[in-house]
Amino acid sequence: MIAARRMILEKGYSCATMEDIAREAELSAGTLYLYFKNKEELYASLSIRILQYLLIRLEHVNKEANTSSDERLESLNNALLDVYDFDAPILINMFNLQSSETLHHISLELLAEIKDLARNILGKIVQILNGSMKEGALIDYHPIALADILWGTFSGVVLREEVKKVINGSEDFVRENFSLAFDIFIKGLQAAQN
Repeated sequence: MIAARRMILEKGYSCATMEDIAREAELSAGTLYLYFKNKEELYASLSIRILQYLLIRLEHVNKEANTSSDERLESLNNALLDVYDFDAPILINMFNLQSSETLHHISLELLAEIKDLARNILGKIVQILNGSMKEGALIDYHPIALADILWGTFSGVVLREEVKKVINGSEDFVRENFSLAFDIFIKGLQAAQN
């Protein structure tokens, strides 16, 4: 896994081969294929750690006692950004894999694990948004749709900023731009309440 992560950083997902990863891990390519049927499965398996981390962070947000809606929403924003800070290259890789045919080329077991984690993450985001709706801090709207929109916004900002870094050599503005997008999203839901 460490070797695969290094190859993402060094060559990028598209250019790294299973042979490159095996060489980096000081294994034969055949040995690597005993564990992963293809490169897509190897890289998709890296997403598990990121998803588990995000789930833990969101569980903590939901367990925060005696916090206001605003504090929980800010904690939601921070949880998403903490995942980016935790391992940006793997998060970016995960978002790239979600937007391609990759999920069709991984084992059913790995796909089921990813789906389960994603479903639980979405459920935790829904729980946070529902709490704010019940307190009257946000418009009472379809929380699953809102959680999907928020997740799409997060992945979109992360991927867009990565493209800007590559093309323009610009600094990393994920934290600032996602916080702005999150603020606009929440204020829109609060304004609709009034």
